[in-house]
Amino acid sequence: MREGFAVDKWLLLAVAGLLALGVTMVLSTSYLYSQERFTDGTYFFRKQLIAIGAGSVALVICSLLPSALYRRLSYPLLGMTLLVLILVLIPGIGVARGGARRWLMLPGFAFQPAEMAKLAIVLYLAHSMARKAEKLKTFALGVLPHLIVAAVFLAALLLEPDFGTALILAALLYLMLFIGGVRLSHLLATGLLALPLLLYVMLTAEYRLRRLLTFMDPWREASSSGFQVVQSLIAFGSGQLWGRGLGESRQKLFYLPEAHTDFVFSVVGEELGMLGALAVLALFAIIIARGLRLTSKIEEPFEQYLAFGLTVLLGLQALIHMGVVMGLMPTKGLVLPFISYGGSAMVINLMEAGILLGLSRRRL
Repeated sequence: MREGFAVDKWLLLAVAGLLALGVTMVLSTSYLYSQERFTDGTYFFRKQLIAIGAGSVALVICSLLPSALYRRLSYPLLGMTLLVLILVLIPGIGVARGGARRWLMLPGFAFQPAEMAKLAIVLYLAHSMARKAEKLKTFALGVLPHLIVAAVFLAALLLEPDFGTALILAALLYLMLFIGGVRLSHLLATGLLALPLLLYVMLTAEYRLRRLLTFMDPWREASSSGFQVVQSLIAFGSGQLWGRGLGESRQKLFYLPEAHTDFVFSVVGEELGMLGALAVLALFAIIIARGLRLTSKIEEPFEQYLAFGLTVLLGLQALIHMGVVMGLMPTKGLVLPFISYGGSAMVINLMEAGILLGLSRRRL
């Protein structure tokens, strides 16, 4: 039994630390908002606790399952996820919020299939790349099939639209192909060919173009398209070194939109100061460092690709969220893993952490 729980303790402690901070910040950022909207200040807090409970059970189960099972499930999960991504686009089945159709209503909660798509793509790439290890340097068999599968998922995500998740999956695809030994010339050529399509997607949607222009100078549009970023920067600036104190944020008082989800790191910076923000960075750095160290220790190809993919996935989401709220990247709504409010993301992120912990057993 001791061997069954002999997982990477640093990785586990980092996830636990982020969860503890996250549930505290969800209560702090959402109390007044949920009080006004639902006349219950703990509405989001209680739902987040349920998601953490369900995700924690999923983490334990995923850490105990053998990697051979994940390999067998990679294709069925990929097909099921694609089906659900298509279903969410159908009016009457998918739920539209804020101009996007990204959710399926299930009994008691709304499920976001895009979160499952991230895990499904990692499992698929790990299995396919391990199976085609000797063919990865050939374009027709080693690169093109992976590009086609990813393109189908990206198209489904862009139709929702969910540009942020599409970018994460595209970056994940190229990083995993790179680590798998695909020729750099193949990656550069396909990337250059995809660039016009990326520009078309970015420039044809008015709101995306506006966000891109606002990114260059958010203060010029401080009362309109730059409002979120400006309020976020004000939050960081007012937090200074030590912060205003837990629960003392002013920007969350209906100045900073989506303070409990897309801009939760801004409130961390305001209430806990630069030291609190650095602590969050340190915890994610531990997850990334331990995940990459685990990758280097594994010799079996599927498990190695899986560990790398999950580490990159968690790290990318965290870095993009932090980059957006600090004005270093164009505004895009992405949650901060283990901290932001969101049931689907929380459960899937804990599943990913559970798989990493399972792969770390007796290796670190």
